[in-house]
Amino acid sequence: MPAPTQLFFPLIRNCELSRIYGTACYCHHRHLCCSSSYIPQSHLRYTPHPAYATFCRSKENWWQYTQGRRYASTPQKFYLTPPQVNSILKANEYSFKVPEFDGKNVSSVLGFDSNQLPANAPIEDRRSAATCLQTRGMLLGVFDGHAGCACSQAVSERLFYYIAVSLLPHETLLEIENAVESGRALLPILQWHKHPNDYFSKEASKLYFNSLRTYWQELIDLNTGESDDIDVKEALINAFKRLDNDISLEAQVGDPNSFLNYLVLRVAFSGATACVAHVDGVNLHVANTGDSRAMLGVQEEDGSWSAVTLSNDHNAQNESELERLKLEHPKNEAKSVVKQDRLLGLLMPFRAFGDVKFKWSIDLQKRVIESGPDQLNDNEYTKFIPPNYYTPPYLTAEPEVIYHRLRPQDKFLILATDGLWETMHRQDVVRIVGEYLTGMHHQQPIAVGGYKVTLGQMHGLLTERRAKMSSVFEDQNAATHLIRHAVGNNEFGTVDHERLSKMLSLPEELARMYRDDITIIVVQFNSHVVGAYQNQEY
Repeated sequence: MPAPTQLFFPLIRNCELSRIYGTACYCHHRHLCCSSSYIPQSHLRYTPHPAYATFCRSKENWWQYTQGRRYASTPQKFYLTPPQVNSILKANEYSFKVPEFDGKNVSSVLGFDSNQLPANAPIEDRRSAATCLQTRGMLLGVFDGHAGCACSQAVSERLFYYIAVSLLPHETLLEIENAVESGRALLPILQWHKHPNDYFSKEASKLYFNSLRTYWQELIDLNTGESDDIDVKEALINAFKRLDNDISLEAQVGDPNSFLNYLVLRVAFSGATACVAHVDGVNLHVANTGDSRAMLGVQEEDGSWSAVTLSNDHNAQNESELERLKLEHPKNEAKSVVKQDRLLGLLMPFRAFGDVKFKWSIDLQKRVIESGPDQLNDNEYTKFIPPNYYTPPYLTAEPEVIYHRLRPQDKFLILATDGLWETMHRQDVVRIVGEYLTGMHHQQPIAVGGYKVTLGQMHGLLTERRAKMSSVFEDQNAATHLIRHAVGNNEFGTVDHERLSKMLSLPEELARMYRDDITIIVVQFNSHVVGAYQNQEY
């Protein structure tokens, strides 16, 4: 979790403070915030627009705030101790090991590690993991929110239920519906694997259940029960689209309960991307909406590691996405549908849940806002209409699904929000995790990447390596180990404690300028079970 401002504020060098505060901007609408030269544009889900200039104003007492504190005239070094660093890095880590039966692990998944490091306050990323109890398989996903955390929170709670229901055979759906009708206990569908910080909304549980029940009732009506062959790809696509449709419908209908009414509107007007993996034996499906990524770690015969991408970013860097968007709208909108590499010049991901500002007609938006609670009407974000808004919807939650058949050399899968991929190359990510899992990281030669290194610097690198070896292992969680590198890596590819300490010491109002929220799940595969599946087919 972010370090308290009062405790770690002096940890930034004084020379950096003057540079940071000289350009920093305080804004109540982070998603529409004007950016300083120190905020990478890739970190902002929404880019500034002239019409929003009035939304962003500098903090009136900013000068007094900085002048009110006394700083030494010469730079001083203040660093977090290693235990303090570890406390911050490990605050949200979680691990799960698949249980063994009769001394054997019969699952193709050995287990997984996950972790989160916030940059926003509160964090806008979410994560989920669950075992499907009525079907074989495990679900894992990361969700990256924007314009607030409401949508990513709702999707993290609800999407796996929609997927699980979509995968159920007709007979099981009937059993569940009959149990609800007669008031009997329901068959459990999912076994959740949650960190204590992974919040679930009890207030909205009844609303969410009713929408889910309507969905499985429709699946029962559509399926005559003649065939129980489930197409996993189709099930994933249907689940994503149906949940997004329910989020939109709930916001339009509203709720007599004022709290719930405001909640469903916040969910609909904020947005979230999603990257979800379904693992069943050797069958791996990745459903992706947005710009989080899934990366497969493959160990080659010589022991080296290679990265296989199992998702595509849905943004302006994806030519097929650009083409899709242009084909879905009239030719006279070809130059306006994507401007400055953003949807309508505003939104970075081209696919997302929620974000009804890019989906509803203008009339519907106005009608919902006018009839909504006062809190919604006070939110400037809900009032503006995107420029060149002629033929909605411009945004979809439909996922792109990629299938991969697992092989013995496929050792792990990494699901991570874009906060990781903005800081590290995919090959480095896979190598670091692979070396961590196999314990080979201390045996590799030190790479200096073409830099001229003095004997003193090389001695320091070797000393650092020896210290790590003597301390056995600093991290017991692969996701934590990866976050440590993402935040603290230096030009030599090793973790620099000074840099790591500085980055973790940034106050909440400054952390977002340097990095995004980072959420990671590392899924480790059981090569023996995967190999056994292969042998059975030959």
